[in-house]
Amino acid sequence: MLFVYPAIFHKEEESYWVEFPDLEGCHTYGSSINEAMEASQEALSGYILTLLEQGKTIAVPSDISSYSPKDGFSSLVSCDINQYKDTKAVKKTLTIPSWLNDRAVSMGVNFSQVLQEALLLKIQAK
Repeated sequence: MLFVYPAIFHKEEESYWVEFPDLEGCHTYGSSINEAMEASQEALSGYILTLLEQGKTIAVPSDISSYSPKDGFSSLVSCDINQYKDTKAVKKTLTIPSWLNDRAVSMGVNFSQVLQEALLLKIQAK
């Protein structure tokens, strides 16, 4: 599952330190922009996975246009937590109305993907 959050990259001498304003305590650094970006993706993934594992609320990302740092720049950072977490599938049995099943099948809906996306939205909303 993909998450995208604004990050502020602060230039400090020849390196960068990165903070996520929406995610208290989520910081990292790198000796170049490339290293800082890679480290920020890893930090974001670890932070999000920890919140999910602990059953805590995941903050809604703020609008990146609200940030204009004087000592660096802001950027969106994305992470796909599926590459970091246990992605073992768990089979679930569910019941839906026949008419809804027929309509979804005729549209080629991927039931597993829809359920995963809906569950993630539900989790993020709490």
